[in-house]
Amino acid sequence: MSAPSLTPSKADAPRPSLPPEAVPAPADGRFARSLRRNLTAHGFLIGAVLCFGVFSWYPMLREFLLAFQKTEDGRTTWVGLDNFDTVVDDPAFWQAWGNTALFTVLALVLGFAVPFLVAIVINEFHHGQGYLRLLVYLPVMLPPVASVLLFKYLYDPGYGLLNELFTSLGLPEQQWLQDPDLSMLAVVIASTWMNMGGATLIYLASLQSIPGELYEAAELDGAGLLRKIWHVTIPQTRLILSLMALMQVIATMQVFVEPFLLTGGAGPEGSTTTVVYLIYQYAFNFNNYGAAAALGLLLLVLLAGFSAVYVKLSRAEDE
Repeated sequence: MSAPSLTPSKADAPRPSLPPEAVPAPADGRFARSLRRNLTAHGFLIGAVLCFGVFSWYPMLREFLLAFQKTEDGRTTWVGLDNFDTVVDDPAFWQAWGNTALFTVLALVLGFAVPFLVAIVINEFHHGQGYLRLLVYLPVMLPPVASVLLFKYLYDPGYGLLNELFTSLGLPEQQWLQDPDLSMLAVVIASTWMNMGGATLIYLASLQSIPGELYEAAELDGAGLLRKIWHVTIPQTRLILSLMALMQVIATMQVFVEPFLLTGGAGPEGSTTTVVYLIYQYAFNFNNYGAAAALGLLLLVLLAGFSAVYVKLSRAEDE
């Protein structure tokens, strides 16, 4: 009779254990985890959709309906295009569109170009950029009413600091907010100072992403400051410049706060009456919500058309 072997057989050897994550989970467990993950994601998504629906989409739908309705004595009736006829026949209609277009053009000249130039200057500083960024963005952090009242004090024809500066330089004093030829320019200057901080920081971030080798190559070719800006800076920031131009147009076409607080809305001889201020007049002074909605719908269609043209041109350039 042979002695029993002390070496364990393969059948008796312990099997290697798999790590817990390598063990396939039961089908029910996988389904439960997937369900919890999807419910969490859809919960956040539903919250965002509800916020957009309540605060953005419903007001736009309500405005569209009001543009074709009229409410009298608590009764709402469909009037078709009567509200649009009322708005177009108003003498202030074309003046408001002209003033809004003028404000947009002036804001593009100042409010679009000045932040870009300021960002270029700040980008040239190798020390103290954090302080300069804070200094430029400070007006954005101020309440709009406080900023506008500050400029109203600067523009005052009696004791305003701006006229004091003009007097010290031997220049004639100006009626900044009382002169129809200067009132819109005064509003644009105030608006540019109030809102340029955000655009400047965006431009500065875009400038700092440009490779330094491009500027070095331009310097080797003998390019000066202006040629480097024209041939390097602007082409490298073309996308952000075009996007900011679109946002600038959309924002300036809806200007309301600055002319309303500086000149009372209409301004001297209606020189600062804008489309949004006219909407305000129809809704809250004339209680004609149908006309206000009709004018707002016209503005919405114009801005949507402008945005569509911009997107089409951008796609054509990319192709």
